[in-house]
Amino acid sequence: MAREVLLPKLGLTMQEGTIVEWVARPGDTVREGDVLLRMATDKVDVDVEAEGSGVFRPVAVEGATVPAGARIAWLLAEGEPVPGQVEAPPGAPAGEAPPAAEDVGELSLAAPAAASGSTRLRASPNARRIARVHGVDLHAVAGTGPGGRIVSEDVEELLARPAAPAPRASEPGRVVSPLVRREAASSGVDVSRLVGSGAGGRVRRADLAAAAPPPATAGVIPLTGMRGAIARAMHSSLQEMAQLTHGYEAEVGGLVRLREQLKAEWAGQRVPSINDFVVRAAALALREHPLLNATVRDDAVHLLTDVHVGVAVAVPDGLVVPVVRDAADTPLPALSAETSALAAAAREGRLSSRQLEGATFVVTSLGHYGVDFFTPVVNPGNVAILGVGRVKDGVRWEDETPVRTSVLTLSLSFDHRAVDGAPAADFLRTVSGLLATPLRLLAGP
Repeated sequence: MAREVLLPKLGLTMQEGTIVEWVARPGDTVREGDVLLRMATDKVDVDVEAEGSGVFRPVAVEGATVPAGARIAWLLAEGEPVPGQVEAPPGAPAGEAPPAAEDVGELSLAAPAAASGSTRLRASPNARRIARVHGVDLHAVAGTGPGGRIVSEDVEELLARPAAPAPRASEPGRVVSPLVRREAASSGVDVSRLVGSGAGGRVRRADLAAAAPPPATAGVIPLTGMRGAIARAMHSSLQEMAQLTHGYEAEVGGLVRLREQLKAEWAGQRVPSINDFVVRAAALALREHPLLNATVRDDAVHLLTDVHVGVAVAVPDGLVVPVVRDAADTPLPALSAETSALAAAAREGRLSSRQLEGATFVVTSLGHYGVDFFTPVVNPGNVAILGVGRVKDGVRWEDETPVRTSVLTLSLSFDHRAVDGAPAADFLRTVSGLLATPLRLLAGP
């Protein structure tokens, strides 16, 4: 039975992806788990695996950029035709039957520009959006995408180019105040090159400020690729959500002592990190506080049944969030091994599409950088994110006696549209209680 292969959507904000390379070839018999293609997104390159078995028949070409969720291939039974396929016309070369009628739209959308004489302007949806916002004529942009397609980075590069110098002002009777002349001289600006924006061409201090040379920089980092994707996602998150952050100090003296004990007893085995214990505690707490394991769409809060915890990992170009699936049902030692493997794969660029998609909640840590408290930004599609600071000394009073403790600061940012302050505080209290009894986390299922 024919089975569609769709371009996977890595996270709720992904709009499109590029087929960098078909690993499977037309007519290959593939099995579930075989790699079909290498796909590139704004954030990462990933291998896309088959979700079933069958004879592989692509309906999109290498180099094509297609929307997330679009059909790109079929998996068929032996001898089964592509659904909707018509017979090749007489004289057509063998093995080159035309595409299925229902797939023609996808092929024409996805394929690079064909004949060199084609006048169709090929640009990604994001490139068109950026050009529309900034008033850029796409005909003036050189495309660097597959087949000369204009991508968002091409438009951003054009916008980043320095503007042409302002023409020399030569209006007769132009007025420049002595104050502007003095400030121009001290700033090294040629007053004769200033264009006045005041009445009658009068040169104002604002004109001088606009003409002053920019401050010296040590380098320029374009907001493109992964950096640009992160910038757009975080800006969109803060624009669309009503975010605020609770800080909470959890006592973890027992957890610190337990880890030291495990290091001595588990010779040669990986001891779960502080962050692993937090991920496990957060996953269990989400079962008790489902409002934090939700998404907002269509003017409604949708509570999610699965608990998939994303764990933020810093990489050279930015940040990726691989996902521990079913984290509430994963024993702590297995969870620890998985977070370690995911972090290594992230830093080496080996994450698969499945490992990057579907997070219902995210944990991010800056504790190993010495940070106590910070304000994490909620990932689009989620309603909350938990920040983890460093373990530091604290004090607990027992009657009149101070007792040294170890405390960990948790920073919960949440979308106030979905969660109020009191339920968010209850969630933190539950996480703190679990961390205070670490044997429950270690022994739990």
